[in-house]
Amino acid sequence: MEKWECPCGYVYDPAEGDYEHGVAPGTPFEELPEDWVCPKCGSEKQFFEKVD
Repeated sequence: MEKWECPCGYVYDPAEGDYEHGVAPGTPFEELPEDWVCPKCGSEKQFFEKVD
């Protein structure tokens, strides 16, 4: 699964999910809730870029 990086440097890793915000491990970035934001800085999903 692809990782996505926020401008602040936080990397969303689908293998880890985002436990603190109710996102289970194995959740692809595309399936995150529309209102999900970066847990580090609060940026919206639209600002994330795919990590190669």
